[in-house]
Amino acid sequence: MKKTIAIICGGDTSEHDVSMRSAAGIQSFMDSERYNIYKVEIHAGKWEAILGDGQRSTVDRNDFSFANEQGKTIRPDFCYITIHGAPGENGVLQGYLELIGMPYSTSGVLVEALTYDKFATNNYMRSLGVKVADSLTIRIGHENEVTDQEILDRIGLPCFVKPSRGGSSFGTTKVKTADALRPAIELALKEGEDVMVEAFMQGTEITCGCYKTKTVSHVFPITEVVTTNEFFDYDAKYNGQVDEITPARISDRLTQRVQTLTSTIYDILGCYGIIRIDYIITQGDVINLLEINTTPGMTPTSFIPQQVRAAGLDIREVMTDIIENR
Repeated sequence: MKKTIAIICGGDTSEHDVSMRSAAGIQSFMDSERYNIYKVEIHAGKWEAILGDGQRSTVDRNDFSFANEQGKTIRPDFCYITIHGAPGENGVLQGYLELIGMPYSTSGVLVEALTYDKFATNNYMRSLGVKVADSLTIRIGHENEVTDQEILDRIGLPCFVKPSRGGSSFGTTKVKTADALRPAIELALKEGEDVMVEAFMQGTEITCGCYKTKTVSHVFPITEVVTTNEFFDYDAKYNGQVDEITPARISDRLTQRVQTLTSTIYDILGCYGIIRIDYIITQGDVINLLEINTTPGMTPTSFIPQQVRAAGLDIREVMTDIIENR
């Protein structure tokens, strides 16, 4: 009997369309000879399974079941979460799946909730000795409790203003002048209730993926991210305005240090499945944490599939391993 896999995608953030592309990528990576695979889109209050004939079937939220093409009620054996943002990256969906006893592909509720909030993540990582940029947070409704000058005195210019919760593709601004600070904060608040203002770090941006199950542990080759844009924004990520060099042009010793740190963070947090950690390497080969991605992009050109190939692994076997060894 084939297992039924639901790839949960969509969400209600600006990254909805990216999530749908990741879902298509994941579906193409999975072993269709071994699994019956459905995408389930969560969007605008609707939970719908996308059937092979293009029709949609409403998901029963009591047990996550739905009717297939023949009208038979089926309940997935496993859920692969690829929502970038709420509710799949903040622990909410994980909590629901825990309640109904459904195994899933990502880390648990606490890890997802923590890593979804960049400011909370950075301060937690700092307490463990990981180097991060200085930052402060501003909550919606309290924007005027701190002046622009107080922010600049603390963080300096240039700086990054970004939504504290969610991805970095939308609502993020590299601020170079004082008069650009307040508009950047207002833009970020359109994406969420909290804003993080983060000090700029000059250096080489890299990213390193990792996945572990009961049977294996793999830290992938590192990718160097080179873009002529102000930062690794939406156009750089999804419209080709970037050079992605795997393996990164860094020393073997630095590569080993980054991979060891990635594996250590994975274990400290108690992650599961595939994660990707972004770093900036500053002068003196100092490794600075940027962001922990627990549901990284999975289109064919995304970092993780690139790194899996560079590691000499088969992405289909990686998917199977995550499903079978939860």
